Amino acid sequence: MEKRSRSQGSASSFEADSQDLHLQSKMRTIRVVDSARVGTTALALLMGLTVLGISANTLRVYQETHVSSDFLLPLWPDEFNVRPTVSLVIGSTIVLVSNIIALCFSQVGALRSRATAHTSVTFAAPLLGLTGALIGVVFYYVVNGSEVADTFLSWTCRWKDVPMSQAPHWGTLCQQSHAGLYLAILLIPVEVVALGLAAFQMKTEKYTDRYLGARKTPVLN
Repeated sequence: MEKRSRSQGSASSFEADSQDLHLQSKMRTIRVVDSARVGTTALALLMGLTVLGISANTLRVYQETHVSSDFLLPLWPDEFNVRPTVSLVIGSTIVLVSNIIALCFSQVGALRSRATAHTSVTFAAPLLGLTGALIGVVFYYVVNGSEVADTFLSWTCRWKDVPMSQAPHWGTLCQQSHAGLYLAILLIPVEVVALGLAAFQMKTEKYTDRYLGARKTPVLN
């Protein structure tokens, strides 16, 4: 009888150790996924900030150097389409704000401790960032489809080889226009990765919570 009790005790101990190892594995997975999500969020934040800075600077140069058609040699055409660049500004602003909120809820202890809000923001922020990136790129190509009015990309790249001693510097603006567009396009897969990591993290956290709840619940024989 004593031998049987020892065997049962050893089996129970082994089962508990196995459960603990399983729990530790899940906790490690959550930490790794959370770190990857935070890193991806920070990357998206930097990319969104760069797109916003480039696009806003292009618009600033246009506003400072644009003159009416009454001038003899205007630098910009009368029919000029600024909406593609404006769409990048709007989209990158959405990306910037959403990722700042996501990082705040991930790094600030007072916000992270609010489980419900933290879980909601973890998934909602990259979804909003992806929406902003899509808005910027899709609207860029939609409003850039006009063959009548020039855009920053078409106009500045047409005159990029013309040397300029002062603003606007066509070559620089052409490079900035390309860089802003390419970064906005790259933002889409980055936000998709962040969204996928957030979804996986939420799923793993819910499983872990249910697992802990099941371990604390006594089993009735």
